[in-house]
Amino acid sequence: MCGRTACTLAPEELSRASRYRDRRGEQRRPRWKDGDSDKYRPSYNKSPQSFSPVLLSNRHFIKDAPVDECVLAAMRWGLVPAWFKENDPNKMQYSTSNCRSESLLEKKSYKDPLLKGQRCVILADGFYEWRRQEKEKQPFFIYFPQSQGGKVPSQQHSTKEEKSQSLEVEQRVTFGLKSAFVHSFRSSFFFLCLLHLQSDQDSEWTGWRLLTMAGLFDSWTPPGGGEALYTYTVITVDASPNIQCIHDRMPAVLDGEEEVRRWLDFGEVKSLEAMKLLQSKSCLSFHPVSSLVNNSRNNSLECLQPVDPTIKKTPQPSASSKMMMSWLKTASPTKRKDPDEDTAAKGPEGKLESEKQTKPSGPLQQWLLGTGSTKKPRTL
Repeated sequence: MCGRTACTLAPEELSRASRYRDRRGEQRRPRWKDGDSDKYRPSYNKSPQSFSPVLLSNRHFIKDAPVDECVLAAMRWGLVPAWFKENDPNKMQYSTSNCRSESLLEKKSYKDPLLKGQRCVILADGFYEWRRQEKEKQPFFIYFPQSQGGKVPSQQHSTKEEKSQSLEVEQRVTFGLKSAFVHSFRSSFFFLCLLHLQSDQDSEWTGWRLLTMAGLFDSWTPPGGGEALYTYTVITVDASPNIQCIHDRMPAVLDGEEEVRRWLDFGEVKSLEAMKLLQSKSCLSFHPVSSLVNNSRNNSLECLQPVDPTIKKTPQPSASSKMMMSWLKTASPTKRKDPDEDTAAKGPEGKLESEKQTKPSGPLQQWLLGTGSTKKPRTL
């Protein structure tokens, strides 16, 4: 599945980072559809119903535009079919943020856009997925491999090498991160933080390589009339061997400019032919991240920074627990002491013995203060 993404580039940077090739093989830079750059908001934690950048043929908006000319548009995540009759798109009774590649031709919501050539590419820094482990879920950030200069290393491996790599990665996830593993991702995020320092708008993009995911879109207009709402869905496939240790599904990734071109060129590549591009690919990297990303309202760089899942953070006292502690201090019978008791409790230096305690005495107070564990989180 794919239920959360990150896309942190500014609109102008997105235009540079999403260069594509036309039928002649010439590289071109897409422009934003009129007014759509204002609808898009960069975020470390995007969830369904938010607006995300999408690359698609300009022919969908301008009938006489070349089919292989692409534009950027901001579309809402979660496909609303053109035939939906309610006045409020939020009244959809089922989730359309993802659609399975195996059933594209079986469900009307997806079959209609597919056969009309309404194919798009969803752009993101990467996506989040959760791995079930015992009673908890460990989130991961998944993305294209990054390297200095924007040149992505080849991901072509033999079957034996893929299995070996998958086993090695799973062992790292199970038994803890290796120092080299953490260092490599620190380097990747160093380049991500430098994206805003690139000043030459026409130079070749050397920043973060965007993840390109295959999707379908549709245009819905309220029954009573009004502005058309463009929405999309992310197509999913069976997870590749190196992702299966996290989840059994993954987005249909388009790896490289030629795959992106063929998916978007609905004039040259018909629907059934384009569906052959929807394959599992072992070309993605990933690392565990903080559970901070579990809440879609959290939006900071910490959402996608690498963490060591074997280290548990010490819980911090909440506002309600602080209030409870205040009540315990004033209402607990053990705190109602006579003045003589206060004097007797003082040590030789005039300090209360209770002030010398480093931990609360009871387990409830330890829990409320979040001091039940003395293990401190390791910072990267």
